[in-house]
Amino acid sequence: MDTQFGKETYLYWYENMLLQRRFEEKTGQLYGMQKIRGFCHLYIGQEAVSSGCMTAIREDDNMITAYRDHGLAIAKGISPRECMAELYGKATGCTKGKGGSMHFFSKEKHFFGGHGIVGGQIGLGAGIAFAEQYKGSDAVTLCFFGDGAARQGILHEAFNMAMLWKLPVIFICENNFYAMGTSVERTSNVLDIYKLADAYDMPGDSVDGMKPENVHYAIERAARRARDGEGPTLLEIKTYRYKGHSMSDPAKYRTKEELEEYKEKDPIEYVLRVINENNLATPEEIQAIQDKVKLIVDDSVEFAENSPWPDDSEVYKDIYLQEDYPFITD
Repeated sequence: MDTQFGKETYLYWYENMLLQRRFEEKTGQLYGMQKIRGFCHLYIGQEAVSSGCMTAIREDDNMITAYRDHGLAIAKGISPRECMAELYGKATGCTKGKGGSMHFFSKEKHFFGGHGIVGGQIGLGAGIAFAEQYKGSDAVTLCFFGDGAARQGILHEAFNMAMLWKLPVIFICENNFYAMGTSVERTSNVLDIYKLADAYDMPGDSVDGMKPENVHYAIERAARRARDGEGPTLLEIKTYRYKGHSMSDPAKYRTKEELEEYKEKDPIEYVLRVINENNLATPEEIQAIQDKVKLIVDDSVEFAENSPWPDDSEVYKDIYLQEDYPFITD
C-alpha cells in the first residue's frame, strides 16, 4: 500500500473502476443483443488509467480522447444514464443520440470527445490548451491517444507547437500494444513511445498503467508543470485491453497466454487486494460498493430503454453555432 493514499482514495478507485468495468460488460452484452449498434470499442482492462488520472486533476481540467471513450467519460463524471442512452442512440444521451459509442461529449464535465479520426484529437487537445492559456486560466488539458495514433503526422506538428508556446497540455499515449490488431513492434522503429518527446525537448516518461498510484503520480507531476507555465509532457502509459479492438474483432493476433498474463495484473483486483490486505474496508463495505455499482448500471439500462428516440427535426441541429446558417436546408 502506498501510504500517501488512504482508505477514501482506494475505495474511490475501486468503485470508479468497477463501475467502468460493469458498465462495459453490460455494454458488450447489449451489443450482442443488437440493442446497441455501430462501432463499439471497450476499455476493459485500462481502468487504472482513467481512475488514476481523476485523483490527480481538478474538475475544471479538460479531457479529450479517441473513440475508446466510455471509461474516461464515466470517470470524468458523465452519468452512466447519459452514456448508456447515447449508446442506444436515444435523445437523452450525452450527445442527444447523435454520436453513439465513439463520440461521447460533455461541455459541463469538460469532456471534449471521443473522436473517430485516428490522431485527430491530438491537435484539438493542443487547441483546447491554447484556449485555456489565452483566457488566463490555469486549467490543464489531458489529451489521450493510442499507440497507433503515435504514427500520425499531427502528433509532431502539435508537439512542436505545444512546446514552442508552452501549452498546458498533457499528451497521454494509452499504449495497449496493439494499434487495432497490429503490434507496436511491427509498426514502429521506436518502441518506447515516450522517447518521441525527446525531439522537441519535451519531458517524457513511461508509466505502469495497471496501477492507479503510478498514473496519479505521473499526472500530478505533469499537471504541476503545466500550471506553472512550463509546458507540455508526454506520458506513455502502458496498459492492456482484454477485448479486441472493437466488438467485431476476435483478437486472434495475440496468444491466450499473453492475455492471461495481463489478467493476472488486473487493476481492479489489484486495488481490491490492497484494500483487503491493509484492512481498509470490511467485506460488508466492499459488498455495498458492488451492489451500488450493479444498481447504477441496471438503472442506466432501464433509463436508456425508456428514453425517446431523437425527433427528426434534430438532424440539422448542433452542426453550426450560427442558428440561421443559410446552407442547411430541409
